[in-house]
Amino acid sequence: MADEQTSWWTRPCGGRDVLRVALPLVISTGFFSLMLFVDRLFLFWHSKQAMAAAMPAGMLHWTMVCFPIGVATYANTFVAQYHGAKRPERIGATIGQAAWLGVLVTPLFLLAIPLAPWLFHAAGEEPIVRHYEIVYFRILTLGSGAAVISGAVSTFFTGRGETRIVMLTDVSATLINAVLDYALIFGKFGLPELGMAGAAWATVASHWFKLVIYWWLIHRGENATIYQLRAGRRLDWPLIWRMVRYGAPSGLQMLVEGSAFTLVLMKMRGLGTDAMTATTVALSINSVAFIPLVGLSIAVSTLVGQRIAQGQPELAARTTWSALTLGLFYTGAFGVLYLIVPDVLLAGYAMGGDPVEYAQVRAVTIVLLRFGAAFCLFDAIQMVFVGAIKGAGDTWYVLIATIVVSCAGVIVGWIGSAAGGGLYWWWTVITLWTWAQATAYAIRFLQGRWRTMRVIEYEPEPKLDDESTPQLEAV
Repeated sequence: MADEQTSWWTRPCGGRDVLRVALPLVISTGFFSLMLFVDRLFLFWHSKQAMAAAMPAGMLHWTMVCFPIGVATYANTFVAQYHGAKRPERIGATIGQAAWLGVLVTPLFLLAIPLAPWLFHAAGEEPIVRHYEIVYFRILTLGSGAAVISGAVSTFFTGRGETRIVMLTDVSATLINAVLDYALIFGKFGLPELGMAGAAWATVASHWFKLVIYWWLIHRGENATIYQLRAGRRLDWPLIWRMVRYGAPSGLQMLVEGSAFTLVLMKMRGLGTDAMTATTVALSINSVAFIPLVGLSIAVSTLVGQRIAQGQPELAARTTWSALTLGLFYTGAFGVLYLIVPDVLLAGYAMGGDPVEYAQVRAVTIVLLRFGAAFCLFDAIQMVFVGAIKGAGDTWYVLIATIVVSCAGVIVGWIGSAAGGGLYWWWTVITLWTWAQATAYAIRFLQGRWRTMRVIEYEPEPKLDDESTPQLEAV
């Protein structure tokens, strides 16, 4: 028994406890990264130009949706803290307000469709690449609302630690996406050959599939009664204010970071199709290492939020260190692969792509993967620590740190580019950017201010003068 309390693996909030919650989310986000990898792989097989267009168009779409997604999915922290405080009746209202956000912003997303030609105007870019970017972006926009709403509803499960449901749903959506990718890009199974448009339609279909499944799952059994799901149908202004107060910085942080990275990618577009293709290939491979860390970060936010609500900040800290160990081990393995066997990671592109086009990007991509090896461990550091402090509610610091680091990265990058820096200069900037963010989040975590934070309201004390009268809970 004593060994179980002291072992890193078996102690409370040790490796086993963290992995129990994190593994389904890591698998879930891992399948999402696999979906992106397969999507880019099929596009490379289709044409180098389609591959080059996928990354900037996809990043610009992400920049458009990341703020509402950040606000809506911050409901995870509220659900985790209500669950930890044993107040399930407040969870339905939380999910409802987050879902309403997605409904309200959907018409705004559609306004971006006619703006696509202007958004992708760039001197020196191949016309066919620009055409692919516009097509891809416009179709992806049709699934934006579903992405926000499904993200909001998924927090009903992640915030309470039921991460297996999220895993199974996301895995199913990924498989549907992959099959539709193959069928619609190349015209298989009797479906038309749509190329770039087919990849976008497959992604849109997977978003709407997830929304339908989550909506069905959340209304099963006694969930409606236990969690008072009907409360989410009406506006709860005190709760909305708290969600905006803590969730808006989280969404803005994602917007700032996404916008800055999109600016970098847009600048890279001027370096030529081969440079952009190599960048897309390297980032697609690295997504298999990075995106599962998002699942780990969500798990850390959930567990830290629950422990904070229970008044156990020491166990919250232990959770974070346990998760960091797991994250470093995972990303470290990829760093070794990037350095030792890059051609193994590129094998899929070699098999299905045009041999001449593959040869043009192979050597450059191998160098870019070495940059990935230099920053992959810092990806783990930043994702674990940012998950911890956001799980407690320290979102304003995250926003400020992101603004400072992102602006510095873009400014330094542009200065170096004006002085003659090329593709490798921009990847040096990306590496330093990752190091700086990891350092900023680690310092904040070690300072410990997050230990006394909380996003949910405190329960009122019962009146002592009339104990027989049921007390209404404050909202």
